[in-house]
Parts: sequence; C-alpha cells; structure tokens
Amino acid sequence: MTPPSGEGARSSGDLFAKFDPIIETRETLLARGVEDPFNLVMEKVLSPTRAICNGRDTILLGTYNYMGMTFDPDVIEAGKEALEQFGSGTTGSRVLNGTYQGHRECEEALREFYGMDHAMVFSTGYQANLGIISTIAGKGDYIVLDIDSHASIYDGCAMGKAEVVPFRHNDIEAMEKRLRRIPEDAGKLVILEGVYSMLGDVAPLKEMVAVAKKYGAMVLVDEAHSMGFIGKNGRGVAEEQGVIDDVDFIIGTFSKSVGTVGGFCVSNHPKFEILRLVCRPYVFTASLPPSVVATAATSIRKLMHGANKRAHLWENSKRLHAGLTGLGFKLGTDEPQSAIVAVIMPDLERGAMMWEALLKEGLYVNLARPPATPAGMTLLRCSLCAEHSTEEVETILAIFERAGKAVGIID
Repeated sequence: MTPPSGEGARSSGDLFAKFDPIIETRETLLARGVEDPFNLVMEKVLSPTRAICNGRDTILLGTYNYMGMTFDPDVIEAGKEALEQFGSGTTGSRVLNGTYQGHRECEEALREFYGMDHAMVFSTGYQANLGIISTIAGKGDYIVLDIDSHASIYDGCAMGKAEVVPFRHNDIEAMEKRLRRIPEDAGKLVILEGVYSMLGDVAPLKEMVAVAKKYGAMVLVDEAHSMGFIGKNGRGVAEEQGVIDDVDFIIGTFSKSVGTVGGFCVSNHPKFEILRLVCRPYVFTASLPPSVVATAATSIRKLMHGANKRAHLWENSKRLHAGLTGLGFKLGTDEPQSAIVAVIMPDLERGAMMWEALLKEGLYVNLARPPATPAGMTLLRCSLCAEHSTEEVETILAIFERAGKAVGIID
C-alpha cells in the first residue's frame, strides 16, 4: 500500500498534526531569510566566552557557563586522567556496575559543598527533577508549585501522578491559599526555584519556606541557575536568604556553573538513601562517564573558593543590566538579580531578526519563545560568565545598540 502524501497526509490520524503551528511559524521565519536560531553550530570553542560560529569569532552570552569552568586547567586534567584510567563509559546503571570511585567522590564533593548528609548524582539535571519529584510525591499526594516552574519539574509531577496545585509566580499569598485548602493529613511537597531561568528573577524563598513549613509541607528548591554564584559560599538563593537548613531537597545541575553535564539532589533527610533503590530515572539510566564525574568533582571543589569569580560576575551583571536599560531596552527585571539578563522583544519575528543581527555582529544570545516563556513573551536571554572581561561587556553593549537600532527595537 502506498502511503499518502501531500496535504492529504495530514488527516485526523496524523500523529504530527499537533506540531503544525510550530512548523508553520518556523517555516515563515526561515522564508523571510532569518537564520534558524535553534540550529546554531559552534565550529570551534575558543574559551568560556568565545567561539567560532559561522566562521566568525563570536562572544558567547547564552551558554549558562556562569563560572567559566569549562576550560579550567585542573578540571580538564581531571577529566583526562579519569578517561585514561577508567575508560570512556561505565555501560551500566548506578545500582549495577555503574558506580565507580569517581561517582562516590563527586557525591562527597557535593556533600561537602552544601554541608549536607546525602548527595545523589543523576545523568542530567532534567533526570534529577524527574526522578526525585516523581518518587517522593505520588498518587494521593499534593505538589504546590510556582506556575513558572521548569519543564523538568512539571514532567516529574506528571510521572509521579500527584495532584498538582500551581500558584501565581512568586506570589506568597497565592501559595498560602493553595496550601490552606489541602487536607491537613495529606502528603505535601512545595517546589520552588532559586532563580527562574527565563527572566532571571529570584524567588522570595525565606517567606515561602516559612509558609510551607507552617502547613507541614516538605520543600524542594531547584538551584540550577544559582549554584556556584549566589550565596556567600555559592550554595544558591537558599543560602543567600538564610533558609538552606529548612529546605528538604536541593536539586541542581552540572551543566551550568559546574561546566559539564549531570544533575544531583542533596538532602539531610534520614531516609534519603532509599531513593537509590526506588527512583526509576536513577535505577534505569546508565551512569555518567568517569571523565565527566571527575571534572564535576574537581569543579565543585574549586567553586568552594570562588569568591573572587562570584564578585566579578555580579559586576558584569550589574554593568550589562544598567547598560541595556540606558540604551532603552525593556528588561525582564527592574534590577539585576542573577547572572541572567532577559531582554523583552516586541514579538517573535522581530526577536528572531534581532537575534540574527546580534549574531552577524559577533554576539550569541538565546532566543526564547512561547510556550517556554512566561506570559507569551519573546526574550533574548543573556547569561553572563565570570570570565567575561569588562571590555567584553562594553563590546556587548555596543553590539546591542547597533543591532537594536538596525532592527528598530530602540530609537
């Protein structure tokens, strides 16, 4: 039987029909000559802040490489040594043959970094949220979460089949109203993020954790975008706001400040270790390669002494935020709150044009669009690095000014 083709193929039974609006939007942008913003190729990475993109030396302002650890000599050397001693991979899960000495050392580094009793390393940050949330909150339990939570958080909720109760972003009163309506004897988990990745804004964790505890809820905080940078010791917003000892679980990733790949959960809960036997995304996933956990452990230990880098990153964030505001761009926050500075675009078409104009000038940022963004916004998301020099930040501002005027975003 010959399969159908053309327009007739898009019948009600077409499993891809639900993607048609996205396909149409993409094709419309590309037809207007805009380069595909979601298919950029880095031909060569020169440093944490520069790469060759489309044959051009490009400043990187959209990598989440907050602390610039990807080219740290000690980190690279640790990866090389592990690769030579233990090979390229484990070919097994953590509960079988996939736990090497390096995995234990990486978890030890995390326990030391956070000052907590338990640490569990996952193959990605996505899997850390998916695994921990779905395992500890199941059918009959309630999850109260900020409506702007990351996709991995929502997917963890769906996998665990708990009752999901969202509340308005960073609204303490709305969160308390939701908690008040939940049966007193029900299992309750409140999920928050230290820094929200789209706008770069910070959660009022101090007040929210207090409300959660008032109603007997456990608290999980995703510190993916604040680990290494925010807080006196780089432990995140929970440390900065003085509630790290009141949080039950902290989720994080190695793909931001740590500079490699992987995810983790740290906790002081006395029963935490049982999760290694009942958490499906941990039990049924191959463990990270020895070279990856070696680089992660080395990076984490160096981040413990990263005060100077943290201070410079804050300076970069303040300089970029003030500069873009002065040029007339509309930003996601009134003042710098993190290493993320989000520039709000009028719509997707002009956002894509602005993204392309920046790239042609030698600057890479993230183009973020609905449904990933809050309130249907199109954003140019800038993530600063501790390795960006003051001169590079000034160059970035000059590029934004030229591109913004060319596209008509600013006068």
